[in-house]
Amino acid sequence: MTSEPEQQIGVGTQDAFQRLWTPHRMAYIQGENKPSGPGADDGCPFCSIPAKSDEDGLIVRRGEQVYAVLNLYPYNGGHLMTVPYRHVADYTDLTDAETAELAALTKQAMTALRTASGAHGFNIGMNQGSVAGAGIAAHLHQHIVPRWGGDTNFMPVVGHTKVLPQLLADTRKMLAEAWPAV
Repeated sequence: MTSEPEQQIGVGTQDAFQRLWTPHRMAYIQGENKPSGPGADDGCPFCSIPAKSDEDGLIVRRGEQVYAVLNLYPYNGGHLMTVPYRHVADYTDLTDAETAELAALTKQAMTALRTASGAHGFNIGMNQGSVAGAGIAAHLHQHIVPRWGGDTNFMPVVGHTKVLPQLLADTRKMLAEAWPAV
């Protein structure tokens, strides 16, 4: 099916490209919700999220030392993070109990994602320090990104845009319901 490109007024020089506007991404680009400094009282979102309800904070699971939360700016639908409650920047500064629960919640997150969405694989990791790519370097967090065969398409490559099939609140509810009993 071929169609003529639709002229879009106000988008700059006319061309054959359609635009997918994602103004909500500007908050991330401009650093909204990033801490102003390294301390827990410097606006760290990972320190303030646990005070919210699970729904408002997008928390999927709370442990004793660590919680699992949806990423506000996900790479893929279901992109979770496991985060220690304690404001700590470096993996080597975690206690043994925090390290064990971070690992346990990561395994549980994988199980929940497989159950709820049939994830085929995962990217799991943490960026230590801003030079390593940590968006919020002052508070350690581990990413759990579900992957599916064929989940890469032209949108992120050409359009620098991710297409997410579900609202974050709906994803949080679905994963919370699929979370394995421990």
